Amino acid sequence: MNRPPHRFVILGGGTAGWMAACLIARRWGPAIASVTLVESPEIGIVGVGEGSTPQLKAFFDALDIAEAEWMPRCNATFKNGIRFRNWSDVPGYGSYFHPFQSDLDVHTAPAFFFHTRARRTGRDVCAHPDRFFLSARLAEARLGPKPTENFPFDVSYGYHFDAQLLGEFLRDHATGKLGVTHLPRKVETARRADQGELAALITDEGEEIAGDFFVDASGFRSALIQQALGEPFESFADNLFNDAAVAMPTPRGTGATGCETVSTALDSGWVWQIPLTNRTGNGYVYSSGFASADAAETELRRHLGLLDADISARHLRMKVGQVRRTWVHNCLAIGLAQGFIEPLEATALHIVHATLVDFIEAYDADHFGCAHADHFNAAIHARYEGIRDYIVCHYRMNRRSGGEYWRANAENQHLSSRLKAVMTAWFRGEELDAEVDRLGIQNYYSAISWHCLLAGYGQYPDAAMLRVPEADLPLADMARIDRFLSGCVMNFPGHDQLLAHLQ
Repeated sequence: MNRPPHRFVILGGGTAGWMAACLIARRWGPAIASVTLVESPEIGIVGVGEGSTPQLKAFFDALDIAEAEWMPRCNATFKNGIRFRNWSDVPGYGSYFHPFQSDLDVHTAPAFFFHTRARRTGRDVCAHPDRFFLSARLAEARLGPKPTENFPFDVSYGYHFDAQLLGEFLRDHATGKLGVTHLPRKVETARRADQGELAALITDEGEEIAGDFFVDASGFRSALIQQALGEPFESFADNLFNDAAVAMPTPRGTGATGCETVSTALDSGWVWQIPLTNRTGNGYVYSSGFASADAAETELRRHLGLLDADISARHLRMKVGQVRRTWVHNCLAIGLAQGFIEPLEATALHIVHATLVDFIEAYDADHFGCAHADHFNAAIHARYEGIRDYIVCHYRMNRRSGGEYWRANAENQHLSSRLKAVMTAWFRGEELDAEVDRLGIQNYYSAISWHCLLAGYGQYPDAAMLRVPEADLPLADMARIDRFLSGCVMNFPGHDQLLAHLQ
C-alpha cells in the first residue's frame, strides 16, 4: 500500500517527449508515478513539423488545456485540411482539398461516393471532391472551423503552430502543473539489467538516472530502442523515395490568414506552406536520389521568389520507416525514435498521441506490466503501415505528365496487398467504401479520404471517353448541394476573427 512511485524516465524533449511527460503524469499522478525528462541542452529538436491532424485537439482536451491558453503562445492557427496543388495535370484537377470530417458530411458524402463511381464507370458527371465537403468551402473562404452557437454541428480541425514554441509550452505545463522533473543532462549510454531491460541512463559525467520504465524520445538517434536494445529498423525507402528536406520561413503575407496547409508538387518532391500568425513556414520535401541539396534549395527559393534573398535555409535528412517493435522490455519509443513517415499528411504528432494513449491503457491494464505489449506492438505496426499505404498512394497515383521523379513514383511496384486492393476496386468501378471496410483500414484513413485522393487527381477515364449519364441514374442535385453547403458556411466566423477571440 505504501509502494514508492513507479519511475518513468523520458530521454529527449521536443514535442514528442513533453507530450509523453504530460500524458503519463496526468494519468497516474505523483503518488503513483514519478516522471523525469532528461534532455541535452546541446541537442536541438527537428522542429519543422508545424501541422497536425485533429488528433492534437484530442491531446489538449485530455489535458484540459484551452486553445486560448496555448495557441497565442505558439503563434498557432486553425487548419481545415490540406490543399494539394500540381499533383495532377488533368484539366480541372490541378488542385484538390483533403478535408477534415464534419457532422454535415453525412448529407454529402454518399452523393460524392455515387458520383465518383458513376464517373469511374464512364458517365460525365461532377465528381471533384471540393464540391461536396464543408471543410473545403471553409478553407477557400478563410473561415475558422468553429461555428456560432446556433449551429450545433461539429467540424473536425487541426492546427498549425511553431513546433519549438509548442515544445516549450508543454515543458512549462509539465513541470509547472504536473510535477514532472526536468533534467538538462547529456546522456552517453544506458545500463541494462540482467534480464535485458533498461536499468538507468548514464550521463557524460557518470551520473546514473535510474528508472522502472523508459521512454525513448531521442529523435532519429533512437538511443534506447535501437542503440541500447538493438531493435531493428524497417525502412520504407522502397515505398517512399523522399529522404531529405530544406526549410525556409518567410514573413507573414498580407490579407486574411490562411487556414489550410498547402502542398505543391515540384520537380523532385513537394513544398509545404503553413500559415502561422507571425510568419509562413515553407519547406521542400524531396528525394536525394533525384536532386542534390543545392538544387533543392535553389528550386525552393525559385518557387518562393527568393533566389536573391538573404534568408537562410535549413537542411534536414529523414529516415523513413519504423522500428519493428515500439515497446521492447521496459522501453517505449515515440516520435522520430519510433519511426517517421514524411509529413505529407501531418501524421507525426497524430502517431505520437495514438501511441501514448494505447500504451497507457495497455500498461495500466496489466498494473504496470508488459502482458499486452505484443498486441500493442502489432497494432502500432499496422497503423504505420496503414498510414504509409495512404501516403504511397499519393505518389503512385500522381498524374503529372513529366519528370523522372514523378515517372518513377508512378511506376513504383513496391505496394502492399491492401493498397493494390484499393486501387483495383477504384479502377474496376467497385464500391470503394465497402472495400475500405473489408480491408479493415478505415481507422487509418476513412473512405472519404481515399475517395478524395483518387478523385482529386482526376483518376477517371479520359474526358473524351465519358458519356452522358442515363436519365434514370439517381444523381445528386449539385445546385442543391451548393445551396446546402453555402448556407452552412454562413454560420462560421472569419479565421482572423476566431483567432482574435483567443487573445
